[in-house]
Amino acid sequence: MSDKRYHISIIGGGITGLTAAYYLMRERDERKLPIDFTLIEASDRLGGKIQTWKHDGFVIELGPDSFLERKASAAQLVQDVGLQDDLVRNNTGQAYILHKNRLMPIPEGAVMGIPTRLMPFVTTSLISPLGKLRAAADLVMPAGNHGEDESVGHFFRRRLGDEVIDHLIEPLLSGVYGGNIDQMSLLSTFPEFARLEQKYRSLILAMKSTRPESDRQEKKKGMFQTLKGGLQSLVERVESLLPASSLLKKTMVERIDKNAAGYGLHLSNGQVLQTNAIILTVPHADAQKMLQPYVDIPPLAGTTPTTVATVAMAYPAEQVKLHLEGTGFVVPRKSDYTITACTWTHRKWPHTTPKGKALLRCFVGRENDQAIIEQSDEEIVRVAVKDLQRIMQVGDTPEFYIVNRIQRSIPYVVGHQQWLRTVTEKVETQLPGVLLAGASYAGVGLPDCIDQGKKAVRDVLRFVTNK
Repeated sequence: MSDKRYHISIIGGGITGLTAAYYLMRERDERKLPIDFTLIEASDRLGGKIQTWKHDGFVIELGPDSFLERKASAAQLVQDVGLQDDLVRNNTGQAYILHKNRLMPIPEGAVMGIPTRLMPFVTTSLISPLGKLRAAADLVMPAGNHGEDESVGHFFRRRLGDEVIDHLIEPLLSGVYGGNIDQMSLLSTFPEFARLEQKYRSLILAMKSTRPESDRQEKKKGMFQTLKGGLQSLVERVESLLPASSLLKKTMVERIDKNAAGYGLHLSNGQVLQTNAIILTVPHADAQKMLQPYVDIPPLAGTTPTTVATVAMAYPAEQVKLHLEGTGFVVPRKSDYTITACTWTHRKWPHTTPKGKALLRCFVGRENDQAIIEQSDEEIVRVAVKDLQRIMQVGDTPEFYIVNRIQRSIPYVVGHQQWLRTVTEKVETQLPGVLLAGASYAGVGLPDCIDQGKKAVRDVLRFVTNK
């Protein structure tokens, strides 16, 4: 690397961009690299969809509420910024699926809805005798497709039949991406299932074989983690560690010009920022517009983005009567309910709720029914309460509520991996030093986005240090 100083721009201040900025700063300082960087965010806050609202002793997540512990990058970031003592694991408890207006327990031993134990599956009333017989065919069916992409829905229907999918697997899986599982790419969303089928032939046998022994013998521990002060405390900690001079909020990148020295970013504040490399962490539609003059990037293949609303409602504990043990329930797509899921937050995350209170967090909005999202907050709450009262005992009027609308990432449709390779190759060829990262590309969960931010740092440093 020459004595010249290099500048790297990170466009987008969600968790991917924040991660990239933090680890870029660490690498620069530890290796004493001649690098400056700027993180540019169009809104007045960092964190993207991560947003925590604290009110009257409640800690309420308006966006994602946790991350999977087994995907280690999120917990590692928490540790790296010194918040490891604030980590909290979720309380475990029976989860339910709404079936014929009743909350039915997910069969014991089911992994992502896939049965691994005989008796709980045989005795559940979620699936008819014919549906159970069809699912059992997985034990004798050959493996299929051999690495070719297919939809998540087609994969599971091929292995286990329609009924297990519609009553068990779809309600559990679709909440992750907010899309239609019959369009979602298996290789881009749940590639481990494709690998398991090839290795074990039977999906049921695969899940039995790979299920950790501790899950079978010990009291199950929660799979999810969050922070006592909410996930926004992670955003705030990372921001506090970044040099104030490296942050540009309330600033849009209006145009990117390619030039001999690298790239000129035309900003909404009238400034033109000269930079040698760019990490683009904004949604792909925004990235496509910025780069369009120089490379014809195909749009993100998929359906129209889905907007969902989270509805958090606080009650006195005596107005929420839960006669079942557990932490919440999901609602199948084919039901006549507006809500798609409900978390009994005061049970799942006790630290979020003052003593003597109850906190319910419902989700509304489906891919094929967006009308409810356009209603007022008051109407959304009214409909959510009405739905809940068909299922459980809950008061007519919460003490307070907050509604937050979130545009979910476009689900990765079949062929997403090939699309991603095409886009990456075009950008690398036409715009050297420009890197794409974030939920549009290689995973929408917090750990997935953190992983992409870290990889973008490795790639961008390789680019500038080789100059």
